[in-house]
Amino acid sequence: MESGDLAWMLTSTALVVFMVPGLALFYGGMVRSKNVLNMLMMNMYCIAIVPIVWVLVAYSLGNSSGGGGFFGGDWIGNLDAIGLDGLSGDTESLVFVAFLMTFASITPALISGAVADRLKFSAWVLFVPVWLVLVYSPVTYWVYSGWQHADGALDFAGGTAIHVNAGVAALAFVIVLGRRKGWPTEAMPPHDMPLVMIGTAILWFGWFGFNAGSAGAANGQAVQALLNTFLAASAGMVGWLAVEKLKDGHATTLGAASGIVAALVAITPAAGYVGGMAGIVFGLVGGVVCCLALSLKTRFGFDDSLDVVGIHGVGGIVGGLMLGLFADASAIPGGGFDDGLFFGGGLELLGDQALALGSVIVFSFVVTWVIVKAIDAVIGLRVDEEAEMVGLDQSLHAESAYNEGPKGSVVA
Repeated sequence: MESGDLAWMLTSTALVVFMVPGLALFYGGMVRSKNVLNMLMMNMYCIAIVPIVWVLVAYSLGNSSGGGGFFGGDWIGNLDAIGLDGLSGDTESLVFVAFLMTFASITPALISGAVADRLKFSAWVLFVPVWLVLVYSPVTYWVYSGWQHADGALDFAGGTAIHVNAGVAALAFVIVLGRRKGWPTEAMPPHDMPLVMIGTAILWFGWFGFNAGSAGAANGQAVQALLNTFLAASAGMVGWLAVEKLKDGHATTLGAASGIVAALVAITPAAGYVGGMAGIVFGLVGGVVCCLALSLKTRFGFDDSLDVVGIHGVGGIVGGLMLGLFADASAIPGGGFDDGLFFGGGLELLGDQALALGSVIVFSFVVTWVIVKAIDAVIGLRVDEEAEMVGLDQSLHAESAYNEGPKGSVVA
């Protein structure tokens, strides 16, 4: 690896690390003030426990292959790199261990938004490492090393492995966990929209490392991925706000933030595989479809607190399927992948994308459901009703985000 490529990968790794506190602020501003510290804790816990589990076992299971691997080389990696065995001094391998570790850290953090306001922190502490090993590791192996990769399915930076995986897992989790007290009849608006916008800005900034860093080098594909990421986020905000204005008569700050994130999710699987105006198309479609998808939770009665299913699950599916239409090897220096339907590739890639997405949806939902049910049986998932009403900051962490004086004035 040349020094410029190494420098870009180190920079990209730092950018994605920064996304985790960005996500914490994004989610933290959207919950009620009595639960904001709990949300910050759930996110920051991921960046504490995941790197440890990653280097111990999850990296090896998700990325080590060589035929006849653990449980069969095409379905999950082997244990050759457990504890980073054999990688000491291998700079190129270690920089990818670190870069991929940031992806692993943010994926379960995405799920935290769905279970906000009523989950025991102890249940979250147990869930994250178990889910990382049993769900994230096999899925990331399928997508980038195993059978999906061999079949020709594409996922540039984690649309399937991260966003669809997390969105479907969030759905399974909230079905078992149940609704918040008062939902959906009681209004539960964000308590701090400036905090949400700060988190959105950090996510957008970090996403350049997330997507462009997935090229693995400072090259033409990274440039195209960065440009697509920028255009998609801009178009996603426009698309979401247009739907809001048409449906409700006004455009909101929350809608602007949500449209940006939805579009970033949609372009993630395709960022390094499309060119031209495709980034704008992905962003617009992602923003519009995800905005409309938010009604699914009230229609089907699952309480996804911060719309993880509607934005990350649906956005990842939209981007993955659209890639089967818009993939364009001629737009990327070096090419080397199948074209989509609109660029002369026929239906083959679209079929591969649908199969890959469908398999991850089923696997992630079923295994997550089993994990959550098991945790519920052992230690329980939900706080009691009194703790939920008081707020998780006080009942679980004995802290308050905002200290108030006797007349409600803020005490420094």
